[in-house]
Amino acid sequence: MNLLVVGSGGREHAISKKLLESNHVEKVYCAPGNDGMRLDDIQLVAISETDKAGLIDFAKKADISFVIVGPEIPLLEGVVDAFEEAGIKAFGPKANAALIEGSKDFAKQFMEKYAIPTASSRTFTDYTEAKAYLDERGVPIVIKADGLAAGKGVTVALEMEEAVLALKDMMLEEKFGDASLKVVIEDYLAGEEFSLMAFVNGEEVYPMAIAQDHKRAYEGDKGPNTGGMGAYSPVPHIAEAIVEEAVKNILRPAASGMVKEGRYFRGILYAGLILTKNGPKVIEFNARFGDPETQVVLPRLESDFAALIEDLLNNKKPDVRFKKEGITLGVVLASAGYPENYEKGKKLTGLDDIAESVTIYHAGTKQAENGELVSDGGRVLLLAKEADTMSEARALLYPEMEKLDNPNFFYRMDIGTKAE
Repeated sequence: MNLLVVGSGGREHAISKKLLESNHVEKVYCAPGNDGMRLDDIQLVAISETDKAGLIDFAKKADISFVIVGPEIPLLEGVVDAFEEAGIKAFGPKANAALIEGSKDFAKQFMEKYAIPTASSRTFTDYTEAKAYLDERGVPIVIKADGLAAGKGVTVALEMEEAVLALKDMMLEEKFGDASLKVVIEDYLAGEEFSLMAFVNGEEVYPMAIAQDHKRAYEGDKGPNTGGMGAYSPVPHIAEAIVEEAVKNILRPAASGMVKEGRYFRGILYAGLILTKNGPKVIEFNARFGDPETQVVLPRLESDFAALIEDLLNNKKPDVRFKKEGITLGVVLASAGYPENYEKGKKLTGLDDIAESVTIYHAGTKQAENGELVSDGGRVLLLAKEADTMSEARALLYPEMEKLDNPNFFYRMDIGTKAE
């Protein structure tokens, strides 16, 4: 089979790399991909992830068996719809189902309707009304842009000054453009966060191994929210019974609820969860693989990934098996200044010295005219290592991260410490 992955980040690198492990797969193309992916024999296609006509034309010419759409923007813009209308099989939810990620307000109303546990919230389009509600509720509190903001449109405010500033940035300064013209203000939930992704086909739910992401930019979970600075899987201190409870009370009701709403969901349903004293509750839903969780979860999949997706597309029960032993740790190398202002085009040093036992997932890298790899995004790459224990994984991975030390980049030193 020849397969096409739509997207350009570390998540798409991990998806493409896993597909290439299948004996049934001859070539994996990635549109547009990034130059670092070429090192793993992934074929790049210079087509934008939202260029429906260009993607469809290529898929037909390259005899693509099926497509996986990675990022949220093409999903919400109906790229899967377009592929299916053209008679090309595509894995990912259609636009009307991807709305579970595209609108925080829709997701909140949906969860309330189907009794899916989450924090109490209110939605606002008027700053004065939102500010009055903020004064009434007090802090700590969570403020979210309704639409997509690349994982950065959320402020967990512990001080009122921070909460008011976030509200002004979103609603008055339009920091996230149209995405923050509508704002969701929700109660703060205390507890341990974890990510639960599942392969979903209508009402059928096949959960993956759970992971824990690290959203804040700096050690000790401090600094601004990012798209994710590192992750690990599984999460040994979250009991299997808790995961089963989340599948029963969150994922399955969400999948069946989407069918009832006329929004049949085929793809990856991602639940960002928090374990409260009253059990797991939803922080957010995504309509695709998480990034960087994918880079530590997919390597743990023992099944043939390509066959699994093909079965789901053909409405067959897939073989879904994950490793039970060991742990996979991933640490992100980010551009200095991320998630705010940062410069591109900075030379990457030390990549050739990385141990072969460590996997490199490229997220924002580009080949310069002299052939060297340089930075081309906020999150540049992720190093991943599998080991028997977290302590061993950290002891093996962080010396490899040190080889990438460079004033133009930074990384967190505490990824995975909760699981040691």
